[in-house]
Amino acid sequence: MFDIVSQINATHRELGSLPVSSGEGRSLLLRREYDAEVDDVWDACTAPDRLNRWLGPVEGDFRLGGAFQLKDNAGGEILRCERPRLLKVTWVLGEGMSTEVEVRLSPGTAGRTVFELEHSSPAEIVDEMVKTYGPGGTIGIGGGWDLTVLALDMHLRGATMDPATWEDTPEAKDFATRSCHAWGAVVQAAWGTSDEELAAAVAFGVQHFAPGS
Repeated sequence: MFDIVSQINATHRELGSLPVSSGEGRSLLLRREYDAEVDDVWDACTAPDRLNRWLGPVEGDFRLGGAFQLKDNAGGEILRCERPRLLKVTWVLGEGMSTEVEVRLSPGTAGRTVFELEHSSPAEIVDEMVKTYGPGGTIGIGGGWDLTVLALDMHLRGATMDPATWEDTPEAKDFATRSCHAWGAVVQAAWGTSDEELAAAVAFGVQHFAPGS
């Protein structure tokens, strides 16, 4: 369905410090170009009927201040909506902490679209979790967003997929495994993680997406 290495290399990954509404934040940023116009990418990211085809069924009040819920996934509130360039929402999974996701679109080369997704969490919580448990959770979150960014690319290219099951395919698991290693390199460069701790953190992330590998 897709070239795994090319898809891994298509995304730029970095750790940042995008603030959350409550204050200082720690963030994961993914950036890539899609072979689609800005309006098409915006529609794919905001129209419920299209989200259903690549991200999952979503319900809610789709306007500024409204709430949404992805089936078997996160829900939240729409904080900013500036068509067709900026969408920002709170992102809460179950009883977990409130985080925020910002999607930014801009014109790319030859009618393409530069897509940025930045997921930010409260800095004090992230710092404590990394100090206590290591960066495995951060790597796992990055891998999850990599799969999301890949699914959007497949949708924009016209692929038919089932969002509920495609991540269980061998191809998607291979992609997620490589993604965890890519995020591991980003984490080590940013935080100076030792090789031993990094290996354990990457293995933790990989086991989430490809158990028994």
